[in-house]
Amino acid sequence: MHKKELLIGFVVGIIANTIGTLLYILLFSDLSITETFQAAIQQGHIGSLLALGAILNLVAFFLFLRIRRDNRAKGVLIATILTALVILYYKIF
Repeated sequence: MHKKELLIGFVVGIIANTIGTLLYILLFSDLSITETFQAAIQQGHIGSLLALGAILNLVAFFLFLRIRRDNRAKGVLIATILTALVILYYKIF
């Protein structure tokens, strides 16, 4: 059960990050989603775009803590750390 709860939290974290990123693009970009990603990669801003999307993970994390689903909150945290590592990769390379 422990691993299942972590996996659920991880998946929720990845989905929340994806939704957050897409929501940011839809609200604040004049370009299409694909064009925005291409422009972010070309200009070296893909890390910033992913970081803004990760803000939605805060909601999932604190919601899981509030309803006492600590292992799911840990899964969201793992997804957030993975996102941070991806951002670091883009910043370095």
